[in-house]
Amino acid sequence: MNQKGSESSSAPVGPPARGASVQEWLHWLEAIHPTEIDLGLDRVLVVLRRLFPRKPQARIITVAGTNGKGTTVTALESILLAAGRSTGAYMSPHLFRYNERVRIGGQEISDTALVSAFERVEAARRGVTLTYFEFGTLAAFVAFAEAGVEDWVLEVGLGGRLDAVNVLDPDYAVITSVDIDHVGFLGDNREVIGFEKAGILRPGIPAVCADPNPPSSVLQQASAQKVALKLTGRDYTLAPGAPGQVLLSIGDEQVELPAGPLPVQSVAAAAVLSRQLVPELSLESLRHAIGNVRVPGRFETIHHNPDVIIDVGHNPHAATWLAENLRDLRGDSPGRILAVYGALGDKDVEGVASAMSSVVDQWYLAGLDVPRGLDSDSLMKRISTAALQGKPGAFGSVSEALSAAMEVAKSGDRIVVFGSFFTVALAREELLPASEAP
Repeated sequence: MNQKGSESSSAPVGPPARGASVQEWLHWLEAIHPTEIDLGLDRVLVVLRRLFPRKPQARIITVAGTNGKGTTVTALESILLAAGRSTGAYMSPHLFRYNERVRIGGQEISDTALVSAFERVEAARRGVTLTYFEFGTLAAFVAFAEAGVEDWVLEVGLGGRLDAVNVLDPDYAVITSVDIDHVGFLGDNREVIGFEKAGILRPGIPAVCADPNPPSSVLQQASAQKVALKLTGRDYTLAPGAPGQVLLSIGDEQVELPAGPLPVQSVAAAAVLSRQLVPELSLESLRHAIGNVRVPGRFETIHHNPDVIIDVGHNPHAATWLAENLRDLRGDSPGRILAVYGALGDKDVEGVASAMSSVVDQWYLAGLDVPRGLDSDSLMKRISTAALQGKPGAFGSVSEALSAAMEVAKSGDRIVVFGSFFTVALAREELLPASEAP
């Protein structure tokens, strides 16, 4: 499953033996730190300096934001590969296999290379406690260095300032969006959260902020550090283009971007930064590289008749984007939108339901039997304050909810499955043949 595994049995006391599998390592990593999330850089810095006495000889590109980070990382990876650059991409969480988090040359890391990286981090750790995410982040750095990767494109896991990815000073940065999420860790307003996201900035580096209305905290930090920050609406613009296209203008240059299914602001941010990263790449090659970008689980159609769309959106900002895309997709069609929704308990499920309420005709609430997952009854109670169309149904699992929705779906109806990486992964496993899984 995605994020951390949900193994309940006790982990071994010592690290896995040489030759252990990736799953044995992941099982052990879940138990070596007392908490799943422990923001701060001190412990990670200690181990980083043992692994890398000097900064790696690579260009570090760090991407932070509330939503759209995975899209920007994937788009940058595609562009850099098209320019012939040796490229590594680090993302989280994953849908099926941990290896999805670490890509080298556009391919998932092999089990052998991943285990080797885990072993190197463990040898350097020497008793320093690291979370699952921190250990995996350092392992990705090791894997990139061992493969001689020129460009490291790194997605921040949570926030920015205190996230393990930020232990490396970036040479370039992107902030995709700033909105409310992870309130317990990042704060409950955009200014405070913006301050955390802007923590990835460094003095004088080039950066892009894709948020059309960035908090003043982001702008103030950029100004204080003399960051060469490019802003949408000021340094580049997006306007309607040909059918299905959006026209990106950067100074005297123009390139057509696909209007969907990915967040166009995040795609545009990658394109804008690429003009500094690989200015030699032609606009036609840039357009082609972006046109090929796909992000599993992001407004992805995985079944037809009826159409089933999955999306990992799990906060109100992402749900608003999803609702707009569903509204555009439906157009004047009389078909209904049937929503299968499963969520984690620490998310703003009330805000998500409200954001989707105007576009969803019928709700199928799915229980999630995973850490922090809400059962369907608890989810029903949480969203009872939202003005939903139709009476929601409660189901014990994503599989049950999806089956119920598919049974009643008529010609022209669409089913959207969303709310969590767990929810999307379960739906993908249910409907996609194993040969089509990533």
